[in-house]
Amino acid sequence: MTRTPALYVLTNATVGSTLRRVWRPQVAGLDHIPDGGAILCPNHQTVGDQLFLGVTVPRHIAFWAKAEYFRATGPRGWLTRHAVTGMGAIPVERAGGRAVLTAFDAAVPILRAGGLVAVFPEGTRSPDGRLYRGRTGAVRLAAQAGVPIVPVGILGTREARPADILRPKRRPISITFGPALEVAGRAGTAREARALTDELMVRIQAMTGQEYVPAYAPSSASLRRRSIAT
Repeated sequence: MTRTPALYVLTNATVGSTLRRVWRPQVAGLDHIPDGGAILCPNHQTVGDQLFLGVTVPRHIAFWAKAEYFRATGPRGWLTRHAVTGMGAIPVERAGGRAVLTAFDAAVPILRAGGLVAVFPEGTRSPDGRLYRGRTGAVRLAAQAGVPIVPVGILGTREARPADILRPKRRPISITFGPALEVAGRAGTAREARALTDELMVRIQAMTGQEYVPAYAPSSASLRRRSIAT
C-alpha cells in the first residue's frame, strides 16, 4: 500500500471530522472498493465532491488536480501549492498532447503499488447538474496500470452550502460506490476505450438519476467567454 501524506491525515482528522459530523453523508457500497489499486470515478458537481469523497473513503486518495494549482502565485497561490502538494494530488496539464501523459506517469506507480486515484470522467464540473459525456482518460489509465474502475455516484453537494452548518436542517449528501468495472484486456483500441467509458457513465447515471447529455461538458473558461459575448 502507498503511504498517506501527513497533511491528508491531519485534514481528514479536522476538516473531515467536521464534514462527517455536520452533514452526516450517507455512504453505500464501500465494500466495492478493492483492497489493492483502483480508480474511483465519480460524477462532478462542485469542489465539495473531492471533500466528501475524501472523508468517506478510509484510505488515501490521490486526486488529479489542474496543473495551474501547482503554479499558483501570490499568498493565496502559495497556500494552494502547498495544499495540493501536501495532499498528494497529481498535476494534470490541460493543454493536451504529451503534457497530459505526465499525469499518467505519476498515477500508474501509485495504482500499481495498491493506491487509489480519483478521476472525474466528465473532465470538469457540470454547469447545470446534468451528467455529461465521459472522457476516456480514466479507462486508458486503468488499462495501463492494470487496475479496475469503481464508479461513484455523488448527490447533494451541488445544493450544500457552508452556511448550512448554522441551519437546523441540512441538505442530505449521499455517496454510492458501484461494483468495479474490469478494464484489463478490454481497452486495447480507441473504440473499446470509448465503449467502456460510455458503460462507466451509464453505471454512474444509474446511481445518481441525473439527466445524461451526450456531449462533453463545457469548461468554466468557455462558459465565461459565452457570458461576456452575450
